[in-house]
Amino acid sequence: MIRSFFLSLGLITGLLGVSCLAIDRVVLKTPSDRRALPGLRNLVTGVSNDRKQVIEPPDWVAYALMSVGSVMTLYTVALPGAKGARKATKKKDD
Repeated sequence: MIRSFFLSLGLITGLLGVSCLAIDRVVLKTPSDRRALPGLRNLVTGVSNDRKQVIEPPDWVAYALMSVGSVMTLYTVALPGAKGARKATKKKDD
């Protein structure tokens, strides 16, 4: 179960990175009284002149998301299966 969770998380992360390559900015519709957000989200978000929130991901974000997603996906594929999934073959003594 954990393996499939991390596989799907890796695929989603990789696809999010691919989609960040295709976009330049995302404009979100927000209330007019919203101000710039302090903290970590302020690195990639901002408020435009007409008070709409704009997300402009830097170029490195797309490559970082794709690399993390591909490493996570490849790692889950390389993990051994569950203990109960494989049947041990025992030799019968005659």
